[in-house]
Amino acid sequence: MDEHLVISALGADKPGIINELSRLTLDQECNILDTRMTVLGDAFALLMMVSGPGEALSTLRQNLSHAATSLELTVTFQNAQSKPHQEPALPYQALIIAIDNLGIVHDITGFFSDKLINIEEMHTETYAAPHTGTRMFSLSVEIKIPGGLNISNLKEEFATFCDELNLDASIEPCK
Repeated sequence: MDEHLVISALGADKPGIINELSRLTLDQECNILDTRMTVLGDAFALLMMVSGPGEALSTLRQNLSHAATSLELTVTFQNAQSKPHQEPALPYQALIIAIDNLGIVHDITGFFSDKLINIEEMHTETYAAPHTGTRMFSLSVEIKIPGGLNISNLKEEFATFCDELNLDASIEPCK
């Protein structure tokens, strides 16, 4: 039975990093199950879950650790399990845009945390508004709303919460 390994890699961005990491994974006949990669400023960041026999994953760890030096990456590993069975939940996406200010991420994640709603993915970004140059903030989260939660009430509470913080927001089913 295959085991699972989550790999994180951080370093300076340059062409070819993902190609090399995926080649090393393929060389051990391990399968890439899930990947998140982004460039933040001039830094490369990757999270990747792979599966394979225990011996192959062990060799992959060694090979990636050796390659990290030439790729100028900091690589870490975490043993993992495949995603456990979850209670029924509805996938929704919340989008927020506002003038950037301290604490927005904490406030929004706190809203969902207080309602025991799991955040599956999150993307934030700051940018200059066209014409004015005002520093703006956008946040997109994919959430899993538990099956027993009243969605209409949640939407109303979220709208009130966002109005109080002067956030332009929406919450809609994932498409």
